[in-house]
Parts: sequence; structure tokens; C-alpha cells
Amino acid sequence: MLLEVKDLKMYYEILGKGEVHAVDNVSFSLDKGETLGIVGESGCGKSSLAITILRLLPINGKIYGGEMLLNGEDILNMDLERFRREIRWKRISIVFQGAMNALNPVIKVGDQIAEAIMIHEKISKKEAMKRVIELLEMVGIDASRATSYPFEFSGGMRQRAMIAMALALNPEILIADEPTTALDVIVQAQILKLIKDIQRKLKLSVILISHDISMVSELSDRIAVMYAGQIVELGNIVDVYVNPLHPYTKALLSSVPSIKEKRRKLKSIPGAPPNLLNPPSGCRFHLRCPFKIDLCAEKEPDFIRASKGHFVKCHRFEELRGVDFR
Repeated sequence: MLLEVKDLKMYYEILGKGEVHAVDNVSFSLDKGETLGIVGESGCGKSSLAITILRLLPINGKIYGGEMLLNGEDILNMDLERFRREIRWKRISIVFQGAMNALNPVIKVGDQIAEAIMIHEKISKKEAMKRVIELLEMVGIDASRATSYPFEFSGGMRQRAMIAMALALNPEILIADEPTTALDVIVQAQILKLIKDIQRKLKLSVILISHDISMVSELSDRIAVMYAGQIVELGNIVDVYVNPLHPYTKALLSSVPSIKEKRRKLKSIPGAPPNLLNPPSGCRFHLRCPFKIDLCAEKEPDFIRASKGHFVKCHRFEELRGVDFR
């Protein structure tokens, strides 16, 4: 097991209002060479989980508990300077959501990638630029574009440049946060193929974050479904996609078009996600769930093993096997 996250908690402190429970008792593992997809609606805590793993929190973000073990070593309680020097970017890196915002508009793309390399490794600018050229060519960008500015790149090229930057120090784990946001369908397919090809070539472990469960299912070995700061279902892609157990997972799948069932009517999820300043009691999905009973509002369900490698956080999952969301 490469990475193991146990009962991770990270809240945002909102002055005068309280705490936003953005990541609340989240547990999962990641094996070497595996792709783990994390899906859910906007605001469910996917990106917050990513920046918590990298300990890149804003000033009002605070980790309240849990463990993060990388090859058995606790990196959550590691000295922050050592974490920055040894873990962030060197062993775990990220492709941020919104490539244009992640790149400095007034610094050449090649210089930005080279800077990341020189900060972590004692090498010359010339040596770093040689590595930059190799990285750009790996992601399908001509070496001559290293002297271009981000605004001279298309959206797809900026995303490729961000992937190159994330790979600059040969990390073991790559976190891709909504890597296809704001890209057209053709470019989306190219970026996803690039990530998969690079993963195979470099034997990377990947955490792929998206709101699009159909896209994640194409690339992932396992999938974690997040709702309101918690993982509510986790399992291999076939089990979760073919035999979803949590009503929220069923609802997500019901909202995705199918080329095999052309006449199937798409179904929306009623209501809106809860306010995580004051999470609801019991199951956090019960306010929107058509299968709720009194117990759902009274007691928070445990995250239990339903079958080998398949976990769910629902009181009624046994009764609801095979039942469609409606």
C-alpha cells in the first residue's frame, strides 16, 4: 500500500460563523500504479481533500485529526519544512483545477517549470531547462514553446504544461483535480489519454478528481463517491458502476446519459447539498434521499464493508440492492 489515509478531518474556520466541515472522517488507500477516482457534486470536499493531502491549506484551513501514511511513514504530523522539501512535488504532486489561474501570466512557461525543479534539487538553470524540454515533449508540447507565456497557450496546452510541471520531480503520486474543466470534448479526451499514457509509462499512482462519474469510470481502478465532506461509497469501478449501493451513487449514475439505453430518461437529484457550517444529523444525504426512514435522520451510518473491497455508508443498503434512484 503506497498511501493510506485514515479518519482525516479538515475544517475551514469562518470568523463569527463557525467551521465548515469540508473533509470529515475520510479514509481510503492507494496502491502503487493504481488510479483512484473521487467523484461528487461541487462543494462536496473533493478539492479540499486534495489540498489537505498536500498540506496546502489557506490560512483558515485547519487539520483536526487523522493519519496520512506514505509507505508507512506518517506525513500528516511531519515537520512542515521537511514535508515541503521531501514530500510535496517530489513524492506527491498536483495538477490544479484551472490551469490559467495556476500559472503565473508574466513568467515564461519553461521558467516556471524550471523554478520548481531548481527549488527542490541543487542543479543549474541549464540542467533544469534540459529537463523542462524533456517534460514538454513528453506531454506533447514542442520544445520551442518553453519560451512562451501562458496566455499564448490554448486551454489544452496550458493543462499539458501543468501536467509537465507536476511531473518535474518524478513523483510517486499525481493528483489531478478536475483536469478537463473548461475544455472542449475533443481536448478532454486528449488530456485523459495523456494522463493514462503517462501513468503507464512512469508507473504513477493517480488520484483523479471530478464531478463527472462517467469520465472517472473510464480511467479508474477504484472509485470513491463523496458527499458533504464524507466518502459514502468506495469500491472497484465495476462494483460501484454496476451495483451501486448508496442512494447518492445511484442518483449520480441516473443523471448520466447512456449510449446503450437511448430511451432512458435522465433523473436529477432534488434539493441541494447541505450547509457544512451546520451539517445535518444522521446521514448527510437523508434530506434528499427518497428511501429515508426515521433512523437516517437520527443516527449517522457507519462506513461498513458490504462485500470484498466494497464499502458503503448507508443504513438501508442491503434493502436497496438493485433498486434504482427515483
